[in-house]
Amino acid sequence: MLWLALLFAVQFVEVGVQSGLTHRHENGASKEKLLMETFGSGVATFDFDGDGLVDLFFVNGADLAHSRPGPGHRLYRNLGGMKFADVTAQAGVRGNGTFGTGVTAGDYDNDGKPDLYVTGFGANQLFHNEGGGVFRDVTAQARVAGGGWSSSAGFFDYDRDGDLDLFVVRYLEFDLKDNPYCGFKKPGYRMYCDPRMFDGAASLLYRNNGDGTFTDVSKAAGIANSAGKGLGIAIGDMDGDGWPDVYIANDGVRNFLYHNQRNGSFVDIAYGAGVGFDGNGKPQAGMGTEIADYDGDGLPDIFVTNFSDELNTLYRNEGNLSFDDVTLKAGLQSGLTPLGFGTRLFDYDNDGDLDLHVTNGHVIDNVNLYHPHLKYAQRDLLYENLGNGRFKDVSAGAGPAFAIEHVGRGSAVADLDNDGDLDIVISNLGARPFLFRNDSTSQGHWLSLDLDRPDARVELTAGGRTQHRYATSVSSYLSSSDSRLHFGLGQSKTVERIEITWITGAKSILENIGADRVIKVSAGSALPDEKGRSRSPAGTKR
Repeated sequence: MLWLALLFAVQFVEVGVQSGLTHRHENGASKEKLLMETFGSGVATFDFDGDGLVDLFFVNGADLAHSRPGPGHRLYRNLGGMKFADVTAQAGVRGNGTFGTGVTAGDYDNDGKPDLYVTGFGANQLFHNEGGGVFRDVTAQARVAGGGWSSSAGFFDYDRDGDLDLFVVRYLEFDLKDNPYCGFKKPGYRMYCDPRMFDGAASLLYRNNGDGTFTDVSKAAGIANSAGKGLGIAIGDMDGDGWPDVYIANDGVRNFLYHNQRNGSFVDIAYGAGVGFDGNGKPQAGMGTEIADYDGDGLPDIFVTNFSDELNTLYRNEGNLSFDDVTLKAGLQSGLTPLGFGTRLFDYDNDGDLDLHVTNGHVIDNVNLYHPHLKYAQRDLLYENLGNGRFKDVSAGAGPAFAIEHVGRGSAVADLDNDGDLDIVISNLGARPFLFRNDSTSQGHWLSLDLDRPDARVELTAGGRTQHRYATSVSSYLSSSDSRLHFGLGQSKTVERIEITWITGAKSILENIGADRVIKVSAGSALPDEKGRSRSPAGTKR
């Protein structure tokens, strides 16, 4: 019965409630059909207390139609064994009651503790991690309150000065007092309006001054483009020059690829690079996005989730900042009908290549009245990387979690139970969150690198095969994934070589590292044994 075992090797089980994730997302659904009500919120997977267990932060919304403050965000501390405790009140991260949207985690002041930046409609908040399980709102003194309607955000060191800067994506110009009626004017048919009815909002770039404050350099950096309607952000070094670039998924207009000019500014090269439109030259309604090397050629590729009846788009990096839409060639045609949001390229089966997850859910709650072939609540998609540049849709056999119809929005990935495989966390619209525990069988060996500095490039060779990763937590939709780099090793019990190129340009070389553990590596510390034959580099092993 080998075929039966292989058929059900992929197994994800939804365990949110039994894990302690019981809060409900407040989207303020009303008969007014305010556009924010269908926007959703994000989730961050990060270790806020440094105990080696990945914790969860969920952004929450509010009831804007009735001017009621939201119930607040939620911070869950990981207790181990896939159990979580709500520590929001003690931590001081409930928020100010406004409609929250996105979140990013990063250590902006280099004190060794990850901080949180939460975006929203009207105002954003920066929570400084004070240690001891407590955060402090430092938004005003840091000068990063933003304004308007912010969506995704990301910490990254764009100028390579050693401090994390902050990119804030913004969506639309929207006035609560001027909410148009959309849809047929008969009972039950009012619908959420098309974003093409509204003007876009320029994104923001805050430069870290190194003293706990930031400076808005959006215009000087060349990213203040109000033609965008930004939703997702991903960070990567697209041409291998050592400087991080930025990709923005826009809703209904072309996407942006900001190439780092290495002088404090960016140039949007989306037209020439071929990543602003789909392969037919049409703009799409981009939601979530991801940058990763899916085909193992050492060049980072771009994936974008899109609206229903639009294919989710995979852009293959051809080199020299040129990309090709290979969506159909890669076997991703099943993404046409669903409406995709959060996404991640990750190795769920530890075989050494990156698989793909997309969480789905429509934005129009009565969409079936207008399009009978579409549903509001939808199932997620899971694709197995076949290792030849193609994917296979394995959703139907991926366990009971992938049979659930829900309205997914933000999503993130992390090894939440420290068992060596990656789990999925999803923020659902107007409902409780999901936790897809990875119970897959026939998994290979693995290694996780916990780097103390992001924006590093890593080459790992095991079993004669080299994998390329970029250390960042910035991707998906409104969300932030665990910054640790997880590598599947297949049958290899030893990693032959790891080469880390830090944002400064310095390199760390590790050799002959044993598998199935987490290794911490510091950019500022000498390696205890450069060959790493019997010791974990820079000290620690889980």
